[in-house]
Amino acid sequence: MHLESLGIFCDVVRHQSFSRAATMHSVSQSAASQAVRQIEQRLGAQLIDRSTRPWRLTPEGKLFFQGCQEILERYHELEDAVQRRQHPSGYTVRVASIYSVPLHDLSGYVERFQSLVPGATVDIAYMHPDQVYERILDDQSDLGLISFANPGRGFTAIPWKRQTMAVACPPGHRFARLAREQRGVPPEDLAGESFVTFDRGLPVRRQIDRFLRKHEVDMTVVAEFDNIENIKQAVEDGAGVAILPVPTLRQEVRRHALVTVPFRASADGAPLVRPLSIVHRRKRRLNPAVTAFIKLLCADDETRDAAPRAPAPQASAASEVTR
Repeated sequence: MHLESLGIFCDVVRHQSFSRAATMHSVSQSAASQAVRQIEQRLGAQLIDRSTRPWRLTPEGKLFFQGCQEILERYHELEDAVQRRQHPSGYTVRVASIYSVPLHDLSGYVERFQSLVPGATVDIAYMHPDQVYERILDDQSDLGLISFANPGRGFTAIPWKRQTMAVACPPGHRFARLAREQRGVPPEDLAGESFVTFDRGLPVRRQIDRFLRKHEVDMTVVAEFDNIENIKQAVEDGAGVAILPVPTLRQEVRRHALVTVPFRASADGAPLVRPLSIVHRRKRRLNPAVTAFIKLLCADDETRDAAPRAPAPQASAASEVTR
């Protein structure tokens, strides 16, 4: 029984698709189906119940799938170990990240990691959130950096950062005066503003919409994008205001292209935050270099980026702003 056939079977199950597994392994859909049937014939057991739509795994199929994953992961570990002996450069930690985790922030982690684990390298690829999950599931990436992680999809999520969100506006906007006076903006004051925001399908958009509904704010959406860079550019061009994680606005604030205005603390005291997580495939044995990189990320002192709280009128404190 070839490892390739086991890999095809596992990808068929992971993606619930013979055609997608076939594409991943550069074979025809017929060949992928035949590979699974040959495994069933060898085992003398039906692994996939094809009588239902959609098809589903039999109890024997579930057992075999779990075991196959362990076999393939163990093989890849051995393969990596042998290759590391042949190639002194060592292991490359493959990271898939959403666009809004700045490269200049991650470069500091990479430099520290390479000094702690000589010979190891880090390869960072930026992509849409859905692609981050796909890359990890397809074993094309070891780790993912994602916001509002969904660990219920066969992934383990490790909390990493909690980024305070604030209003981003041009320097000439009426909200900019509040920032200069170190005052927060009440969420209710956003009513009627032109709003540049994230696409509706993104978790961060849903979180922002819930926040605005809670404060009974009705804003006019003038543009939607799937990444923060486009949102920032639209705000710079005067399209409207946006609600963004403060750390993603550092460069624009530094060159005076945008202003960040914190929200005034609400009655429930709960700030609007974007949680970032480190995700990897559940039950996967992680290479020691991957584990070391996770430890380095998690050891970061989150308070080092914290800025003082902006005072609000009537002696109420504004929400904490992370630089």
